[in-house]
Amino acid sequence: MTETRKDVIRETDTEAVRLAKTLVRSARFGALAAIEPGTGAPLASRVGVATDIDGAPLILVSMLSAHTGALLADPRCSLLVGEPGKGDPLAHPRISLVCQALRLERGSAGHARAERRYLNRNPKAKLYAGLGDFSIFRLEPERASLNGGFGKAYLLDRTDLIAGGTIVEELGASEQSALDHMNADHRDALCIYARHFGRAEGDGWIATGFDADGMDLASPDATCRVFFPRPLGTAGELRSVLVEMAKAGRAAGRAQ
Repeated sequence: MTETRKDVIRETDTEAVRLAKTLVRSARFGALAAIEPGTGAPLASRVGVATDIDGAPLILVSMLSAHTGALLADPRCSLLVGEPGKGDPLAHPRISLVCQALRLERGSAGHARAERRYLNRNPKAKLYAGLGDFSIFRLEPERASLNGGFGKAYLLDRTDLIAGGTIVEELGASEQSALDHMNADHRDALCIYARHFGRAEGDGWIATGFDADGMDLASPDATCRVFFPRPLGTAGELRSVLVEMAKAGRAAGRAQ
């Protein structure tokens, strides 16, 4: 008599998609697995991570690194992100993305945007980003495996993770000026976003990225993902949504 195997994969819902996006958008580093040329063996390495406006992971790597040569020889790779907290590291959410690595050519519009966003997230990388032996790769997700904790396994596809539409290019053109404005003149609002909407602690928050779904914030020792109440339809909606959220956060703080 055979026993029917229980399917451990849950149906992907909006909560799972939001968790997946949070893990990818808030990642400061990840474990990159590539295929070693000649042997076909898996080769894993830690890399710094950021995301493009549409949600695709970005990495900045030296051409002297073994994993860079592996990506150039075979673009198939995977990226594991999700920082463990206190206690059992396997009890904390993580996501593994199956990707195709694309090296971005210097001078291209895609490279300029990716470099800007990567350095906003990882400012110390400015020390070596301009060196000739460093390249930015965009990791194009094909599918992903999300482990949200014990008994919470999901399979996601590219459409669950990557945004499309004209807003991607619109935000790409206006994002940096919005970031500069918020970081220069509205640091109090950024703290409200982090504390009220992101449930984060501490001070010194700055904005490192805006996208259609939300914003990425960073402090000296942490990152925070904050989702908008509703996705942006156009880049022009960004200001009104930020004002609305600041007012809601301040009102909630006064009511406590």
